[in-house]
Amino acid sequence: MYKYSCLNPIAQVGLDNFTTDYRQVDDVNDADAILVRSAGMHDMEFSDKLLAIARAGAGVNNIPIDKCAEQGIVAFNTPGANANAVKELVFAGMLLASRDIIGGIRWCEDNASDENIAKAAEKAKKQFAGTELAGKKLGVIGLGAIGVRVANAATNFGMEVYGYDPYISVKAAWNLSRAVKHIGNAEDIYRNCDFITIHVPLMDATRKMINRDAIHMMKRGVIILNFARDVLVDEEAVLNGLHSGKIRKYVTDFANPTTVGQEGVILTPHLGASTEEAEDNCAVMAVDEIRDYIENGNIKNSVNYPNCDLGECHTAGRIAVIHKNKKGVISAYTTPLGDADINIADMSNKSKGDYAYALLDLDSAVPDDVIKRIEENPNVIKVRVIK
Repeated sequence: MYKYSCLNPIAQVGLDNFTTDYRQVDDVNDADAILVRSAGMHDMEFSDKLLAIARAGAGVNNIPIDKCAEQGIVAFNTPGANANAVKELVFAGMLLASRDIIGGIRWCEDNASDENIAKAAEKAKKQFAGTELAGKKLGVIGLGAIGVRVANAATNFGMEVYGYDPYISVKAAWNLSRAVKHIGNAEDIYRNCDFITIHVPLMDATRKMINRDAIHMMKRGVIILNFARDVLVDEEAVLNGLHSGKIRKYVTDFANPTTVGQEGVILTPHLGASTEEAEDNCAVMAVDEIRDYIENGNIKNSVNYPNCDLGECHTAGRIAVIHKNKKGVISAYTTPLGDADINIADMSNKSKGDYAYALLDLDSAVPDDVIKRIEENPNVIKVRVIK
């Protein structure tokens, strides 16, 4: 029997994918796996029993992924599961920024008691006039699961779309519309685009990439949208741009004291993935990742360990070895197996940064003393018998 714990409410459609071999527990110290959305985990201590953490969402800033890696805990996320939800909110943001829809709604609310509101509206509406999306240039920075969807959909709005991503994946490139102009540097987007939307992960290289220098290159009246991470944007610089008129609107999904209530800022309370469909998709993917890892040892969509997949095990035994990514470590588990006359029928070893992961399908089960010998190597973090 495997046990899992939920630090946040997880959509039931996902939890229903657990079989009767799994039981939900409240005590995280008794869990083999943890599912989480937004709960902070950096101050948590993890038991030796914990095998995996799955975030029902893309960002993992609330998970101490390095600490997990050191302890042999595989951390998963669910990339792409909420991509459509975020894409749709990006377009809502573009429409709210280009048309003064919010101002018009407020005017209607303020004049709700006017019996002649229909007549008054005809006179008032000119103050809420805006611009259309068609014919405008949209710059999409980051062509991952969300960025590609935004770029492709924008072409159907009649926008001229520029896409920038120096690390675009083969899958994303195949999915990108031919109508999107894939460019080689972000500066071309800054200089040419009427709308700029950012969809990159948070790294040292991307932190505050929309800064004073970037804004200086932008067209006057540019609209900036941020549905990725607030710290990707130097928001003090953006406010200066709004006050000077360089920036027309800043649309962000991340409420904080810097932007809340500021003129020219359209702020939503982190609604990007807040749809029933997205929450369901994330929950289903998170549960599937946990089950595949616990039952088969396969890793898909981990943020601290490499992807490694041998499918279902059809041999007599399978073991998983988490270890440091150092030369010579492979022999730490192949040699003990050979000495025990255990044949390796299939094997996959993958690395990611300082860590590596190996799956080995074996023609016979592995005795406890062989497992103990493998564990004794100082570069081996965790050994798990899958079968």
